Amino acid sequence: MQTVKNEKLQENALEVGAFLKEQLLKLAKEFPIIGDVRGQGFFLGMELVNAQKKPLPKQTDYLINRMKAHGILMSSDGPDHNVLKIKPPLVFSKKNAQQLLYYLKKILAEDVMII
Repeated sequence: MQTVKNEKLQENALEVGAFLKEQLLKLAKEFPIIGDVRGQGFFLGMELVNAQKKPLPKQTDYLINRMKAHGILMSSDGPDHNVLKIKPPLVFSKKNAQQLLYYLKKILAEDVMII
């Protein structure tokens, strides 16, 4: 607990998490497959849906596996397994967030993800 306090990791989670959420919301405007972005700090979720707001679990699994290929581990959540969970460690930096966003944008632009 002392390390968390001394290294201001809670503040980091709030600051970097807010930046990440803001950027995910911008991605949602660019990629209609993102139906919702929710959460705060380092506990964020990004829901993948089609134009009729139906869940897209296959695309969510695809995204998770493609991110894993780039060394970024993620998982899904929700009753339909279409919510991408983003739960990085407390030491996650803005630079790490930018890398995550780079790969998300790259993969969301792939043909399989365009609905």
